[in-house]
Amino acid sequence: MKTSIIALALAASAFTGIAHAAVPAPDGADKTAVVSVSRNSVMAKTRAEVRQELVHAQKDGQIASLSNLYRGS
Repeated sequence: MKTSIIALALAASAFTGIAHAAVPAPDGADKTAVVSVSRNSVMAKTRAEVRQELVHAQKDGQIASLSNLYRGS
């Protein structure tokens, strides 16, 4: 179970990192400032929000899918 939670957390953080990186910076904006803002927004989740995401992932089968992926099925 802990492995599944860790795998989901890593996948979620990678996905949000990609989503934030995909947003282009406005013309003339400092790109490093945009990156630091997006990293801070990722860390703004509460424990309850993360728990809710985990419960949702369990219900819609994401945890089982990751478990099968890492098991080699």
